[in-house]
Order: sequence, then C-alpha cells, then structure tokens
Amino acid sequence: MVEFDQQITRKNTHSVKWDGITETYHASDLLPLWVADMDFLSPKGVTQALSSYVQNGLFGYSTISNELYNSIIQWEKEQHQVTIKKEEIVFSSGVLSSLAVGIQTFTEIGDSIMIHDPVYPPFSSIVENNQRKLVRSSLIEKNNHFEMDFADMEQKIQQHNIKALILCNPHNPGGRVWSKAELTQLADLCLNYQVFIFSDEIHQDLMLFGNQFTSMLTINPKLHDQMIAFTSATKTFNLAAIKHSMVFIKNKKLKAAFTQRLLTNQQQEINTFGLIGTQAAYETGETWLSELLPYLEENVSLVCSFFQEEMPDVRVMKPEGTYLMWLDFSAYETNDQELQDCFIKKGKVVLNPGISFGPAGHCHMRLNVACPKATLLEGLKRIKQSFEK
Repeated sequence: MVEFDQQITRKNTHSVKWDGITETYHASDLLPLWVADMDFLSPKGVTQALSSYVQNGLFGYSTISNELYNSIIQWEKEQHQVTIKKEEIVFSSGVLSSLAVGIQTFTEIGDSIMIHDPVYPPFSSIVENNQRKLVRSSLIEKNNHFEMDFADMEQKIQQHNIKALILCNPHNPGGRVWSKAELTQLADLCLNYQVFIFSDEIHQDLMLFGNQFTSMLTINPKLHDQMIAFTSATKTFNLAAIKHSMVFIKNKKLKAAFTQRLLTNQQQEINTFGLIGTQAAYETGETWLSELLPYLEENVSLVCSFFQEEMPDVRVMKPEGTYLMWLDFSAYETNDQELQDCFIKKGKVVLNPGISFGPAGHCHMRLNVACPKATLLEGLKRIKQSFEK
C-alpha cells in the first residue's frame, strides 16, 4: 500500500514547483499548489530500475528496446483499448516539443491554428512562436463542466481558414474528459473542413469518479490521415524530469514527415532515463496508479466540501479527470492582478492564475490537488485567509 499522506521535503531540490517560487514571487514562505507535478513518490519499480542503471556506472548511448515498445503497446491496449503498433510510435523528449515539431511539419507560417479557451497556456505560445495565427474558441460552461461550442468552432474554421486544431484531452485546466459523442462530432467537423488535429492525451490515465478516457485515435479511421496524438508516462507516474514522451502516428506518410523534421532539428536522440523510466512505469506501476486515483478523488471531494462550507461564493468545477481544479472567484469583483496579489501577499499560497489559460480564465485560478491531505488542508486554510479582512 502506497502512503500518499507522507510529506516529502522538496525545498532545496531544484524543484520548479517548490524552489521556483522564490525566483518568481521573491518570497520563500509560500505554499505551492500550482505547477502540475505531484508531491508523491513515484512507483518503487521506477526508482529501482533507474537506480540499477545508475549503479551500473556506464552512461553511453542507448538503443530503444523491444521491451519498451511492448510495454507501451500493452498499456494502451489494456488501459485504453487503443491498438498501437511498434511502427506507429515515435519517441521525443516531451509533448510540448513534439507539438512544436508537429506544427512545423503539418502547417505553414501564417496558417491559422485553433485552440480552446481556457486551455493549457503553452498551446498559445507554441502557435505564436512558430509564426502561426492563433484563434481561440471559448468553451461553454454548462452543468458545472466545459463543453465545446461546435457552432463557434465551425464559424471560426470558415472565417479564419483554420488549418489545425490543438485538442487537450482530458482538458487542462477544467478536468473535462471528453465523451465519445463529443469527440465524434469534433472528428466529423475536422474531416469536413480538412482540419489537422494535434491531440494532447498526456492526462489519459488520470480518470476520476468512474469516467472513461476515449482517445481520438479510436474515433474514426479516416481521421488517421490528418491527426497525431501525444502522450507520456511522466504525468501519470510523476516523472516529469525524465523528459520522455510518445507520439502515435497511424499514417505512414505523416510519420515519415514528422520523423524527418525531428532529424532536421536533431531532436531524434532520447534521454536514457526516459526510456528506462517509461518502461518501468508501464510494467510495474499499475497497482500504484490504482491506489493513487482514489486518493486524488478524496482530495477533490475535500476541496468541493471546503468551498461549499467555507467560501460558497467560489464556484468549483469538479474534475472528471486529472488532478487539477478550476476555481471561479469572479463573485469577489476583483481584477486578475489583485486576485493574484491577494493569494501571494495575504494567503501565502500559490495557484496558477486563470488568466494565463486565456481570456476566459479571468478571475479564475487553477488548483493542484496532487499532494498529501495535510498540505492541501493547509493550502485551503491559506486560500480562505487570503479573503479575510
């Protein structure tokens, strides 16, 4: 049994989440509930595999083993009913770098690319840094979760001649797990207008409260000619630092083009720790994950109860997946900078500012609940303290 209540000291470990606070906010007494990694030890099988490699004392170039391919293929089949072949897998250092390569490969400078609003902030910067035109389609908040506005999306696809869409599935920051029906409607829309889909599925394993993940790869075989999907073991098993991800590309021509761009950029070499850590996670981490998810559910429920009882004016979007929660503070009639200052200066707690996820994030904050309950309770106390006179 994994002990997720164990509090681990992460300060002075060069942690972005814990030590980056000092550089960002110029204060050392802040509690971090922001950056999307977990304050939990990774599975012991991963630690043992990496330790064994380190103890060997040789760190030369590594090949990619068949065992790694098999672990990925087996995981996707058993966990998500996704059939992937070895020749359809491309390795890279991360989902974001892969997304950049995909944009460079399958779109041209000046092309319009659509993202949702709100959505994971690097989507917008990657589009703009690659000299593409960014178009946002606002999500609709309904029944305490986000839904896609298909009418708005179609209108903007026509108006801006959209060439590609970046999909966050499951959604960050709202924790929405898109249904098969929604993804089917999205696929039909993109097929009709020949819009290429980049599907970020890195949170695929973090399903809560009985929700089921559906990969865009399973929706319509016709879509395989105009889409690629990204995922990784790093988010699931708290392995962000090993820098490793997978790109699933069903179409041979698309894969060849993507691989050529990697070679052009000299991005084809993969971190050995990533190769080893990913294989170990998929081979040994299933029990760890099965114990993690109920713990995350308890933390989510704790947050919902807290705000209902202590701060009922805050609207809480209960996530269907991920360990991220979207909080609406607009009832407090403040602006985004004042809201952020309130948390930092009065509450001494760090959340991600909602406005960084797009204009729809005005007066919202994103809360990371992947931490021991004692840490979360302290954070909630500080959030309440932020608004006490």
